Amino acid sequence: MADPLTVSAILTLAFQFANSEAGKAAISKVSEATTESVLKALGKLRQMIWGKLQHQPVVAAALAEAETGGTEALKTIEPDLQIAMRDDPTFADELQQLVQTINASLKINDNSTMNQYNSGNAKGWQTKVEGGTAYIGEIHIHDKSSND
Repeated sequence: MADPLTVSAILTLAFQFANSEAGKAAISKVSEATTESVLKALGKLRQMIWGKLQHQPVVAAALAEAETGGTEALKTIEPDLQIAMRDDPTFADELQQLVQTINASLKINDNSTMNQYNSGNAKGWQTKVEGGTAYIGEIHIHDKSSND
């Protein structure tokens, strides 16, 4: 069964990303050729969802509303897309691969350098984090029982 957050993220990407401020900013940072391929992939993502869910009248109406930017419509579509992904693993895999392709296309490579100059007993940490959790620094655990 597909995770509801994943389904929600797929719907947001498919129907709202390109028109959102964050989406426009992300797309503007990639090359013109990449922008064209991302927009085509977003269109294909929407077509796949339409093709799978359009036979249900309520969902078809919600899909049409989502195309015009209706955010509430995504809540109507989400359970049906979740069921479709659960019932058709091939469809779910194709959606996931397309989303990964879109995300990879929008990723901006950070080729910046990081310099740090420490003197004396100073310590410094430099990190670049892309997703996940960053644990930065040192942890010292002083067990009082060992000092007795």
